[in-house]
Amino acid sequence: MEPHPDLDNSSARKAFGKLLSIMEELREKCPWDQKQTMESLRHLTIEETFELSEAILASNTEDIKKELGDLLLHIVFYARIASEQCSFTITQVIQALCEKLTYRHPHIYGQEKAEDVQAVKRNWEKLKLKEKGNKSVLGGVPHTLPNLIKAMRIQEKASMIGFDWKKKEEVGKKVQEKMKKLVHQNTPDSRKLEDAFGEVLFTLVHYAKFIDVNAESALEKTNKKFIQSFQHIEQQIAKQGKQITQLSTEELMGYWKEAKQQTVPD
Repeated sequence: MEPHPDLDNSSARKAFGKLLSIMEELREKCPWDQKQTMESLRHLTIEETFELSEAILASNTEDIKKELGDLLLHIVFYARIASEQCSFTITQVIQALCEKLTYRHPHIYGQEKAEDVQAVKRNWEKLKLKEKGNKSVLGGVPHTLPNLIKAMRIQEKASMIGFDWKKKEEVGKKVQEKMKKLVHQNTPDSRKLEDAFGEVLFTLVHYAKFIDVNAESALEKTNKKFIQSFQHIEQQIAKQGKQITQLSTEELMGYWKEAKQQTVPD
C-alpha cells in the first residue's frame, strides 16, 4: 500500500505544533475554552466518538477526517488542562504511548515471535496483564463500555488465554440451546426471562466472532436498514394523505413488505 503523497513527518510536526499554539491561545482568550474542564468535555468526547463511528460505517472519508480532527482537538484539550494542573503534558502522553507500543510489540522491537494476528493479540493481552498488575484477565474491560461491545471484549480476552470453544458448530449448538431455553420459559418471573434473554445475546455475540462478524457493526447496520424501510413507509402513507397511527397492523405490514422491496440493502 502506497503512503499518502502528503505523508511527511516534518509537515506533521509543524501542523501539530500549530494546533498546540492555537489551543494555548484559546485557553488564554476564549471564554468558552477557558471555562472547560475534563468533566465538562467528557460527554462531548463521547459524542465525537460516536460521530466518528457513523462516518466510518458510511465510508465517508471527508467526515472521517473531520471527526478525527475533532477527537485530536479533545486529546490536546485534555492534555492542556492537565498541564495547567501540573499533572502531565501532551509530550508525556505521546512518550508514554510510544513506550507502550514498543513494549507491547516484542515481535517487532524484541526477540519474540508472532506468526499471525492471533499470536500478536495473545502477546498483547499477556503483556497488558503483567504491565497493569491486573488480578483478573477481564480487569481491563471498562465498566462504562456499551454492553454489546463489553460482551465482545470480555469474550475476546477470555479467548486469548484459551477459554473458548474450538469450532463454530459448538457455539452454534449452544445458541440453539439458549434460544430454546428462552422460548420455552414458562414463568412470569421477569428476572429469569431476563437472564435467559441475556444468555442468548451473549452467546450470539460469541457466535459472531466465529463467523468473523462484528456484532456491534452488524446491529448498527440492521438498525439503519430498519430506519430506512420504516421512513419509506411513513413517506408513502403521508403521500396518500393518511395518518400512520390510524392504520391497522395488517395495513402497516403491507406497507412494510412494499418498503422492503423498494429500499436497497447496504
